[in-house]
Amino acid sequence: MQNYSVEFKVLNFELWFLAFSFQLEKMFGTVLNIFKISDLRNKILFTVALLMIYRIGFHIPNPGFDQSKIASAATSRDTESPLGRAAEYMQMFTGGTLRRSSLFGLGIMPYITASIILMLLGEVVPTLKKLRQEGQTGYKKIQEYTRYLTVPICIVQSMMYMKLMGSFTYAGMHTQAVIMGIVGMTAGTVFLMWLGEQIDEYGIGNGISLIIMAGIIARMPWAVQMLWQNVDFRVGAPAGSIGPAKILFLISAFVFVVAGAILITQGQRRIPIQQAKQMRGRRMYGGQRHYLPLRVNHGGVMPIIFASSFMIFPPVLIGQLAKIKDWGLLDTLQGALRPGAYTYNVLYMLLIFLFTYFWVTVQFQPKEMAKNLRDSGSFIPGLRPGRRTAEYLETVMSRVTYFGAAFLAIIAIVPSVIIVLLGVDWRIASFFGGTGLLIVVSVSLDLVQKIEANLLMRSYDGFSQTGKIRGAYR
Repeated sequence: MQNYSVEFKVLNFELWFLAFSFQLEKMFGTVLNIFKISDLRNKILFTVALLMIYRIGFHIPNPGFDQSKIASAATSRDTESPLGRAAEYMQMFTGGTLRRSSLFGLGIMPYITASIILMLLGEVVPTLKKLRQEGQTGYKKIQEYTRYLTVPICIVQSMMYMKLMGSFTYAGMHTQAVIMGIVGMTAGTVFLMWLGEQIDEYGIGNGISLIIMAGIIARMPWAVQMLWQNVDFRVGAPAGSIGPAKILFLISAFVFVVAGAILITQGQRRIPIQQAKQMRGRRMYGGQRHYLPLRVNHGGVMPIIFASSFMIFPPVLIGQLAKIKDWGLLDTLQGALRPGAYTYNVLYMLLIFLFTYFWVTVQFQPKEMAKNLRDSGSFIPGLRPGRRTAEYLETVMSRVTYFGAAFLAIIAIVPSVIIVLLGVDWRIASFFGGTGLLIVVSVSLDLVQKIEANLLMRSYDGFSQTGKIRGAYR
């Protein structure tokens, strides 16, 4: 009996090994298929080349600044202060560093800011709202307005940046260095905007999103290096070090956030749609049954970005007021709104819920969707087309958004939990959970889906067993 048990275990291991080998071979075969298609290969290589240009630009310094002084000041600065944390938070999205004054120091964030401003104005300005309804022509016009708005935003932000860096100019070159810095950083952001548009047109994936992801990934090796420097596996290691248990917790948190981000990004609520039957000549058309997918995380990562940006200002403002006037109430508020504090995390989560519903309200238009369904001859079974359908879609979306907002709030406070439980530097914790990791996962999924669509279009196998990456639905 014991021999049969041993043989059964060996057989199980062999079957598992064969299945794993088959999946590994299929994965490498899919990667090879990508480079067999000349059009897809050229798009990927073009995208990689432009992203390399983007990263090279961060090593081009602004003229007139003493880079050694900037590096020494960045090493000795207080990263725990509200201003220090705000600067580090912005670096995560721009991909830059305060150790040098770079031409690409502003990153692509001014363009994102301009896009958000025009998107919000599109709900209240009739002219922009009309342009949004004109399809591709209106979209191109709005993109043109976005480019124009990006330039003044770049000028304002670069002036603020130059004010911070003004003390690091060479002697006798202050005015020239500031002017060249403003012009150079504005031109750098406009050039990045152009790179993103070139990726959209000739490459693969969303150019702006890929640039943001590249900036985040570029700082991840630094975070891993800092983490490794604090690792200590000795018995009786000092309190500030990171032992095996903390490493396992960090890996678990990383896997949880990645898996959860994939699930929440792919998750959708499918609404059954019935197409009306139509008689054309002697033939009956229509009558098919399909689904209207409503994304669980319709707002993407924007609610976290909005909430994080909003939570930067109260600690900075209170800190500046505390320097002017010594009030006990200000000290209490400063401690309560310190990043990682209980009150800060509660307000942070509430703001994420608020901005999630706000973003869904701006992006999701149930009346317009119900009108399009009615015009195309489709309807939701059991509901009258028009107002009743719009009310149903709005109700379902509100319920689904609650789960999306709750998961975003959980992901957002993972770095705070890691900091409190493990005592890890918050600059390291922010890369093992939270906004940055969510952006990387979301953009990577979108890129993989576009590559897989190109493979399937040319009759090649995709990355998954079913041949297509599908969204989870409930």
